[in-house]
Amino acid sequence: MAESTSYPFRTLREGLNDLDIRLFDAVAESPSPLLDATMRPLSAAADHSKLWMVIAAGLGFGGQSSRRAAVRGLGLLAVTSLVVNQGLKRLLPRRRPLFDGVPIARLRRQPTSSSFPSGHSAAAAAFAIGVGLENRGAGYVLAGLAGAVGLSRIATGAHYPGDVLAGFAIGAGVAVAGARLVPIVDDSRTMIPEPTVETIDVDPDGAGLIVVLNPASGDGTGTRVAEELRDALPAAEIVELTDDSDIDVIAADAAARARFLGVAGGDGTVATVAAHAIEADKPLAVFPAGTFNHFAKDIGAQTVAAVVESIRSGRIAHVDAVWLNDEKLLLNTASIGAYPEFVRARERYQRHRIGRVTATVRAFRAVRAQSEPARVRIEGRPTTVSFFFLGHSRYGASNFVPGRRSRLDDGVLDVRYLEDGHRYANTRLLLSLISGRMQNSKVYRELQAPVVTIEADEPFRVAHDGEAGDLRTRARFRVAYRELRVFGVSRVG
Repeated sequence: MAESTSYPFRTLREGLNDLDIRLFDAVAESPSPLLDATMRPLSAAADHSKLWMVIAAGLGFGGQSSRRAAVRGLGLLAVTSLVVNQGLKRLLPRRRPLFDGVPIARLRRQPTSSSFPSGHSAAAAAFAIGVGLENRGAGYVLAGLAGAVGLSRIATGAHYPGDVLAGFAIGAGVAVAGARLVPIVDDSRTMIPEPTVETIDVDPDGAGLIVVLNPASGDGTGTRVAEELRDALPAAEIVELTDDSDIDVIAADAAARARFLGVAGGDGTVATVAAHAIEADKPLAVFPAGTFNHFAKDIGAQTVAAVVESIRSGRIAHVDAVWLNDEKLLLNTASIGAYPEFVRARERYQRHRIGRVTATVRAFRAVRAQSEPARVRIEGRPTTVSFFFLGHSRYGASNFVPGRRSRLDDGVLDVRYLEDGHRYANTRLLLSLISGRMQNSKVYRELQAPVVTIEADEPFRVAHDGEAGDLRTRARFRVAYRELRVFGVSRVG
């Protein structure tokens, strides 16, 4: 009975083995100059995973998803190689194919290990799928390369097709299992409604525009901006501030008299005038006259000429405003703890022409060692933070070193901070930063919400828009959705 039961399985195995040999002969003996020229060098390049290591090194110079892809791919490659070479090849021995019929141009030294399964194919599949899980575009390209590596193992006489297919299946299985053990980082973004835009009639010479200008801003940039404005918009009124000027009083007067407002100065000056523009419901033109001009750049107002052109076109967009305790307007960012010192240190290191990641790591280590964490409650949750960043709208990719904003009208605050108190926190954070897996770090926290409240028993300093700020025991940040009307909004939407 046992023999009759095993007979169909033996017949099936023999049939599959015969098919495997026939397919091998068809590929290996195929007279193709293309295979002769490419298969041997490609197979050699994949020896000891050299090909995949070089590709991973290249991915490491890309963005966060590329770095994550490189780390995941190499990790899966290492696990797959261990499973295949130290496990399955020992448990499932199979002789290598015979060289008869394989063109000499393709032949390579025959490996001595078991033919089943193909380690090269398993490593190729694991690496390609691992990269694709984190970076889909790179994964598509590498899938084709992995398939070519598998073909090269048949064409050079190293493996039967069944060995290669089994290797692909094993590599794919390891990649899928790895995705369950180490979840993929989700870089998805929330869909945002279309921009709110309006058009008004504007006199081309700027009649009705009153510009509050700080001539001392930007180390004298304000003076140059004033001269450009007088040439480009001769009908506009320019109110120049002095050291003794009360900006609030001047901005309130300008808002009451103007058809629309303009401001040229640092972020502090811009925020003050913007608050009065909101109160008077007047459009605001922001001229880049400060040192960094973060807000101006993010609304597309990189140059005076660009702002002048946007005024003449009459195109206005509505962007969000952020209020601190309903009394202070924020245009860019706020922070507590050591974040401002960290940003300055990183910029200082970058001036020495080292990479952004290296500068980030060095600045983090330098500032972290000297900073005192703050004990606060964020939305009622007690935590101890060393770096805390709050941005007006969503800033770049997930990282505690945010990039640029692509929108200023998404209706959310972007909160990112590092928690103290975790075991090996510094090491874990640096590994997450280098590998591009900040979102999955236990040390890093991220929150997007229209309102965020921070409280503490001891006063903490809230820095904002480049200013040191005041000591507070409660800071409530609130988004006023598309409350501010601005000219020059080529980047919004």
